[in-house]
Amino acid sequence: MANKFDLQNWLIEALKEYGGRATIVEVCKYIWQHYEDELRNSNDLFYTWQYDIRWAATELRRQGIMCDAKSCPQGLWILC
Repeated sequence: MANKFDLQNWLIEALKEYGGRATIVEVCKYIWQHYEDELRNSNDLFYTWQYDIRWAATELRRQGIMCDAKSCPQGLWILC
């Protein structure tokens, strides 16, 4: 069963698939296409994952894995 910490890895994977930068919509589509079954079997995460993906992005920024939102074009998530 997936948890919100798995979202960090999935987010990194999605961004790498898009060349290191993507919109939140692209990231969410990627995650849904590749991890739908895991999300459906994850109890409450199924209902909160699109909120929790934002938490994952914030955590990855804090760790220096994703670029700070202020240094990115609006609407883009970018790996550092």
